[in-house]
Amino acid sequence: MDIQFTEEQELLRSSVQRLLRDQYDFEARRKIVASEEGFSRKQWDAFAELGLLAAPLSEGAGGLGGGPLSTMIVMHEFGRHLVVEPFVETVVLAGGLIEHVGTPEQQQSFIPEIIDGSKLWTLAWTEKASRFDLANVTTRARREGGDYILTGAKTMVIAAPWADYLIVSARTSGDDRDRGGVSLFVVDRRATGVDLQSFKTIDGRRAAELGLREVRGQLLGAEGEGVAGLEACRDRAIGALCAEAVGAIGELNSATLEYSKTRKQFGTTIGSFQVLQHRMVDMFIAHQEALSLMQHLSLSLSAGDAGLSRLAAGAKSKIGYAGKFVADQAVQLHGGMGMTDELNVGHYFKRISSINIQFGDPAFHVLRYAQLDAAA
Repeated sequence: MDIQFTEEQELLRSSVQRLLRDQYDFEARRKIVASEEGFSRKQWDAFAELGLLAAPLSEGAGGLGGGPLSTMIVMHEFGRHLVVEPFVETVVLAGGLIEHVGTPEQQQSFIPEIIDGSKLWTLAWTEKASRFDLANVTTRARREGGDYILTGAKTMVIAAPWADYLIVSARTSGDDRDRGGVSLFVVDRRATGVDLQSFKTIDGRRAAELGLREVRGQLLGAEGEGVAGLEACRDRAIGALCAEAVGAIGELNSATLEYSKTRKQFGTTIGSFQVLQHRMVDMFIAHQEALSLMQHLSLSLSAGDAGLSRLAAGAKSKIGYAGKFVADQAVQLHGGMGMTDELNVGHYFKRISSINIQFGDPAFHVLRYAQLDAAA
């Protein structure tokens, strides 16, 4: 599959490529990750100025109406450059949820600040025993006047240390694993009762363990219907993460091919060894298959095709396994230097490993694909 981009999409892609080539090379990225804040406000403002934060959001919500194809274009380039800024968390997850389940008043209040880059958001849904189950929620919320009071804990909340606002899933009724009764809430990260235990992730990003003690939150969407919104959000997030993974896979293939042309063993370049040529062909095939799946999923997300969740599960699994295979081979073919901090190969390996466990690892999505296939 090969998508024929429109003139506007080609302009978006070339603009992102130029910006990242000029301002976000590997050394610049290393300095950003090593900084105290862990991401670059300057780069985030540049993304906003270029229109990247508005690109996927609908025109009705104040965006540019590019949808999932714009997300794919941006995230593919971000994957190539190992961008750490929270585009998925702020725009795809939070922006998407506000756009699709928020009230018009909430859209008018929150989305402009996402688009102009002045506010950062993230989604807090994972709990220690949830195991990728969106409905397995023990955090509780009770109504008090016009607001709700939340108590509970979330784990591994990516970008929480950077965020101004959190979208938190909490149960307003039912038992811990019931599909019904889960609601979504907007929470100010600096609100009384919010406790963040921040840490650095293996791929250089920042995350936090989130504690909520009698925290006031604003309902987002209909009460008790949060799981449906989260499921649609997961499909969009998988599309974005798959695009990022494919960008990283392509860079690993290019780096490995170049290395094989210069690294010598037994008096000749390792690229001349047939067994290694076969391995790099397998890496190339894995990348091309992943690229086609990424494009297919993004087109289906744009069209709102039936069976999206099944396709997303299949793509997350297949691209996840492809990413792990290519990353493993790239590290091995580079030898011991493949995992050094000075070489980008190890950083791609770590990012792909992190992508593989976000919103469900490949094994989880194989089972999910089979279940959805049987139910179709």
